[in-house]
Amino acid sequence: MYRNKKIFLVIPAHNEEILIIPTLKSVPVFVDKVFVIDDGSTDKTPALVEEYIQKDRRVELIKHPRNIGVGQAIITGYKKSLEQGADIVVVVGGDNQMPMEVMDKFLDPLIDGQVDYTKGNRFLVEENVFEDMPKIRLIGNSIISILTKISSGYYKIFDFVDGYTAITKKAIKAINWNKAWKKYGYPMDFLIRLNAYGFKVKDIPRRAIYLPGVRQSQIKGLAYALKVTPMLIRGFFWRITKKYIFRDFHPLVICYLGGILFIVSGLLWGIHLIWKQITGLGVSGPQAILCALLLILGFQAFLFAMLFDMQESQ
Repeated sequence: MYRNKKIFLVIPAHNEEILIIPTLKSVPVFVDKVFVIDDGSTDKTPALVEEYIQKDRRVELIKHPRNIGVGQAIITGYKKSLEQGADIVVVVGGDNQMPMEVMDKFLDPLIDGQVDYTKGNRFLVEENVFEDMPKIRLIGNSIISILTKISSGYYKIFDFVDGYTAITKKAIKAINWNKAWKKYGYPMDFLIRLNAYGFKVKDIPRRAIYLPGVRQSQIKGLAYALKVTPMLIRGFFWRITKKYIFRDFHPLVICYLGGILFIVSGLLWGIHLIWKQITGLGVSGPQAILCALLLILGFQAFLFAMLFDMQESQ
């Protein structure tokens, strides 16, 4: 236990035979239970974990018959942890990439009642993290972080793809995990759902670990960003509807909808004017002014909506 709270650890693992044992060896002594969720591994990961269980009885292996996705592996761990009485559930990867000696920093804000969910942020602790992180991943991470700020409503946190997290049982119980994103991209989807129910989130500085010569992350920069962008767009509209229409109405809905309508109208009208100019029909001054006015009003309304959203999510 840690400060009279039962701490459970969930480790999703898919083909982590090289790093799963070093990960398990670094689990702090105050962790009450460790669930390794084997997500359809085809290597020796399950066998290695079963062997390690003989040394550490806190560890339990749960097998998915096939590879469902890291998001589903975490959800399986959440549900199993609730069944066995966890107060807080921490998640780390099975790739030994997350320093567990700082786990108490993730737990304290939850136990003190400051927030409901903590997540790692590698960009807060070391200046050279930008140099250590592969450049293609850095670009993808930055794009995703900007999009997720808008989609999730959490404008004051960063490094959204960091999978080092801790969550209270209250937050786990509130969310319908059956509809959550099951594959890569789950950290952003989880944040969207947390915001929709009004839960508070805090970034925790943690160092980045990249082992030379070992492939740890399966995220592939820009391709990853392009893959999860549609999910972020859907999540944005779902969150706004859930939080600001169904649960409690807020005028920012009008600002968001008006902003999107004006921006889209301005872009379409601008394309039409360009076509007229190219074909020799010409463009009048009032037509150009109308295009500019639509775009200006659209961006202004959208920015006001973002400001209101930021204030509501603090």
